[in-house]
Amino acid sequence: MPVPRGVGRQREGEKNVGTVRLFRHYVPVPILVLMLVEAVVFAASVYVGAYARFFPNLGEVRASVGALPPRAAAYSLVMVLSLAAVGLYHTRHREGLLGVLLRVLTGFALGIIELLVLFYVFPSFFLGRGALALSVAVSLAGILVIRGLFFPLLLDPVALRRRVLVLGAGDKANSITRLRRRADQRGFQIVGFVHVEGEQDVVPPERVFHPESSLVEFAALRRVDEIVVAVNDRRRGFPLHELLDCRLSGIDIVDVLTFFERETGKVRVDLLNPSWLVFSDGFQQSAVREISKRLFDVAASGFLLVVTWPVVLMAVVAILVEGRGRGPVFYRQVRVGQRGRPFQVFKLRSMRVDAEADGHAQWAEHDDPRITRVGAILRHYRIDELPQILNVLRGDMSFVGPRPERPEFVADFTDRLPYYAERHRVKPGITGWAQLCFPYGASERAAIEKLQYDLYYVKNHSLLLDILILLQTAEVVLFGKGAR
Repeated sequence: MPVPRGVGRQREGEKNVGTVRLFRHYVPVPILVLMLVEAVVFAASVYVGAYARFFPNLGEVRASVGALPPRAAAYSLVMVLSLAAVGLYHTRHREGLLGVLLRVLTGFALGIIELLVLFYVFPSFFLGRGALALSVAVSLAGILVIRGLFFPLLLDPVALRRRVLVLGAGDKANSITRLRRRADQRGFQIVGFVHVEGEQDVVPPERVFHPESSLVEFAALRRVDEIVVAVNDRRRGFPLHELLDCRLSGIDIVDVLTFFERETGKVRVDLLNPSWLVFSDGFQQSAVREISKRLFDVAASGFLLVVTWPVVLMAVVAILVEGRGRGPVFYRQVRVGQRGRPFQVFKLRSMRVDAEADGHAQWAEHDDPRITRVGAILRHYRIDELPQILNVLRGDMSFVGPRPERPEFVADFTDRLPYYAERHRVKPGITGWAQLCFPYGASERAAIEKLQYDLYYVKNHSLLLDILILLQTAEVVLFGKGAR
């Protein structure tokens, strides 16, 4: 049977690479490999920089710099975290090579600042000015070479994609064809859709297979790595034994909801059913998790408070100057927290005093006239949300979690959107998965999109995911993504 039009054949020698799940969060294997390779480059650059600094008197390295392994490890860790903070370890880039170069330079600048702070707090890790400068130069050259080689793979990573066969050609299967963004399709290549007896096909006919052989033979013939089960009704014509044969033959079998969760980082509420929530992994709650999250919240908030208090002070002065001393600098507003409990959130005032003179809650809109000139700057860099550190220290909020919404909006969305109340299973956060993955929106459609990302976080939240979100939040602040 010929391959449907628009579906490519795997070239000889291609190897398909998937994802690795770390602490219930899916990490693409190419990104993980890239991170490890660059970590090695950073560590090696310390050795190159130190030995180059004292060449040819290599015996002075130990006496002048000290033991290199701990210094190389610290340098590598700080620089990798800095590159992660500017968004260089995810596949959703829309910039060209120049944009990647800008992020690399920004990451190095951030890393150097962090290293200087580290050397001040822990002088035993100090490399020396000459060795540090050479290490930075060597590592920058190495990272630029690696990124130049890796960039084409991010643009069109055909060799890194899994070959996916979709079981079903109805409405559920057709939802996969609506993944238009290149960033959502970088991990897989659709081989085609298999017709299921008793199901009405919605997928374009040229993409639908009607195999005459068994499913396992059909999948082997087309070198399928994974089968996505997207059948509308599993009570009719469901090929259970054929799927079992495929699974025992080494082909991965996943549900369509799990497929979307892995590839898009969100839980599709339009496909969601209670049984998937009951039987899927995740939604873990334990005393260890609660304690570790609280310690993380206090540590991150305390550090941010020490670092940003001069910024808050300048913002306060700017608000007072613009308002000529009239109107409050801070304001409190009721939001909905964990388990639906209300609390008062603290923020810097970014709107006019009479922003809601009629007493009705309103969404912030694009180019909202209620936002002051100083407020626009505060919102762009998320400075207006820094007072929420106090909410975190009080225990009302977490540093990472779903965005806290106003009771009026929560009541409305809970009535109209299924599973909306489930986002309150965890504490709301200053930053979160939805804020990173979806730009600010003030509509029901935006609320649905953010809900899907929030459900992903509620299902998969862990200390590792919190750290990843915190690092990538720096990208939002530095590049102003998603702010309104």
